[in-house]
Amino acid sequence: MTNQSFDAVRDVVAKAFRDNWKFFLIEGIILAFLGMLAAAVPPVAGLAITIILGWLVLISGLIGLVNTFYMHRAPGFWWSLLSAVLAIVVGGLLLAQPTMGLVSLTYILIAFLIIEGVATIMFALEHRRQLTGRWGWMLASGIVDLFLALLVLGGLPGSVDWALGLIIGINMVFGGASMVGMALAARSQMP
Repeated sequence: MTNQSFDAVRDVVAKAFRDNWKFFLIEGIILAFLGMLAAAVPPVAGLAITIILGWLVLISGLIGLVNTFYMHRAPGFWWSLLSAVLAIVVGGLLLAQPTMGLVSLTYILIAFLIIEGVATIMFALEHRRQLTGRWGWMLASGIVDLFLALLVLGGLPGSVDWALGLIIGINMVFGGASMVGMALAARSQMP
């Protein structure tokens, strides 16, 4: 990508952000509020997340199974069948034993927070010149993600009871706050 085309893309993104700052502000406020609810009752939030994920995976597996048999002559039938059955089994296990699912999801959460934290920090550093007034919020969000991952990892196995609900809640609060900060920064740059 040339500098000229990069500048054009940056200008389009900046304009879209300025034009829609109210939507980002509303989304940030809602995200922060839901995060506070999750952080207030982390064991309940953790189990709720596990159960919701269980239903999503189970339903996607059932739909995949129906689709696989409907398209039984298509290439990759056995792989599609295996994928659908695996989703049904995993979804069923998450629903049948949500506390066991919570343990697995806690490990997945640790990996997610590490990857998201590193990616957010790299994005913020890469775009610090283009996102003046906003990149610091993104950098802070990435650093918080890495801190939370280390906190949960250091507290295992006891952290399984509270980690998923609390960490997702804190992540949502900081993500919402960063969106609010970015929206207000975009509003202040309006002509």
